[in-house]
Amino acid sequence: MAATVRIPTSLRGLTDGNREVEVTHGPVAEVIGDLVERFPRLGERLVDEGGSPRRFVNIFVADEDIRFLDGVDTVVDDGVVVTILPAVAGG
Repeated sequence: MAATVRIPTSLRGLTDGNREVEVTHGPVAEVIGDLVERFPRLGERLVDEGGSPRRFVNIFVADEDIRFLDGVDTVVDDGVVVTILPAVAGG
């Protein structure tokens, strides 16, 4: 079994149009690594040069913001849904 990452509309062009992508389970850092390995252009939008999620990218594991859990060390178990939400700004 695997975990599922939900891809927002604004990033689907970087994942060949996929709304959801199955990834290996493990820490969020590995989940992101799996995504970036499969979809390299997605990497520059999700993580900075050090591999940390960009400030304007919100990542949720089972509807919980990883900033309030263990950050990129938050474990993603089999069958869990990870949601990526880029922040939206404007007026």
